[in-house]
Order: sequence, then C-alpha cells, then structure tokens
Amino acid sequence: MHKSKLAGLIIDCQTDDLPAAASFWSQALGLPEDTSPGGTDGRYVDLLYPDNALHVEVQKVTHPSRVHLDIETDDVEAEVERLELLGARRVQQVKTWWVMEAPTGQRFCVVRVQNSNFDAVAKVWG
Repeated sequence: MHKSKLAGLIIDCQTDDLPAAASFWSQALGLPEDTSPGGTDGRYVDLLYPDNALHVEVQKVTHPSRVHLDIETDDVEAEVERLELLGARRVQQVKTWWVMEAPTGQRFCVVRVQNSNFDAVAKVWG
C-alpha cells in the first residue's frame, strides 16, 4: 500500500537567464519567488504558493521549454509500477525520481514526498 498526489507544476525554461524567467513567471502567476538560501545549484527557483498547497518551480533545462507536473509519493517504485499498469512508460531515472511518459506523450515526474500536506490529502493505493 502506498500514497500519491499531485505535487506541483514545474516550468521548464530553456534559457541562459533563469532569474529573468523566474521573474516573469512570478509576476504572471502572482506568486513571490522564494529568496531563502538553498542548495538549488542555480537551476531552480521556487515560487511560493499559498500554504505550500502546491509546489511551483521554474527550472533551467537544456530541452525545449514546456510545463510538466510532478506526482509525489511515499513509495516511488510502487507509484511508477501503478502508472505503468495504466500505460505510462519509464523514460529516465534521475537521482531519486523517475521521468515518465503518459500514453499520450506528456512527460511527468514521480518524486518523493515534497509537500507538508501530503499525508492529509494523498490518495491511498493498493
């Protein structure tokens, strides 16, 4: 038995100017940038969603710009297997998470628990 839920939206930006991209999305969505010091290696800027209900992140990437979603889970392998049964396929493992592809071609990630509200709102599977 495991749990999962929508973790958030990741705005992938193929850019050399991540601060400008983050500023645009911050203003467009009305979400302030997280200015606290952190170990994001210069590739990520978090946008602060009210009550941390949703993770929104601007990410510097080398592939064409797009938006993808993350599904968070307390058991990455079990969630990946559940999604494979629905027709998704594994694309690439990155650190502790999997990049997946839906049967309709959209890419998304299956990640470890990210949000503090996970236990209260996650769906129980199996």
